[in-house]
Amino acid sequence: MKNIFAKITAIAATSTALSVAIAASSNNPAQAVDFNFNWLGNAGYSATGSFSYDETTAPTIISEAGSGATNFLQSLNVSFLDASKNLLGTYNTVSGGVSQSSFFAFNFDTSTQTLFGPFDVAGGTGVIGEYFFQGTVGDSLALRQDVDQQGTSTTLDQNSGSIQVSKVPEPASLLGLLAFAGLGVGSTFKKKQASF
Repeated sequence: MKNIFAKITAIAATSTALSVAIAASSNNPAQAVDFNFNWLGNAGYSATGSFSYDETTAPTIISEAGSGATNFLQSLNVSFLDASKNLLGTYNTVSGGVSQSSFFAFNFDTSTQTLFGPFDVAGGTGVIGEYFFQGTVGDSLALRQDVDQQGTSTTLDQNSGSIQVSKVPEPASLLGLLAFAGLGVGSTFKKKQASF
């Protein structure tokens, strides 16, 4: 009898937690959605980053360019690593809905969750030696380092334009998964106790 009562209590607690999470998300109409992106060059250099936008106001195609206030993108950051996985630099290209670079270019299809077209992130803030990542998705993407802030740069690595994008799971989904995992662990523990 005790075992059944414990399971009912656990299920009730899980249901309550999920209800609260769902209610909180439905009461807040602004829903930021987060994505990660990863790029690997032919020589082993890499870029990893993330971006976010409000999915309730974003159109099917998000296109951003230049410095200043963005139309839909809320944030975009990127880090670069050399072939030995040493950090070369981290850049917050877009922060609080504002782009820091006049060279910034970003195109994203929200329905297919893919980047496309011109892509230029990181550098562009007027510092000699800064890194930037640019090109055309599906054609050619390159990691470059500025030499003189006069348009001269060195290509460190490049690839055929391949870049991977993945959606970050929503907190409510994670809460649900954790709750159900907890129930599974709890019932397994109870069964093992009963067998002793």
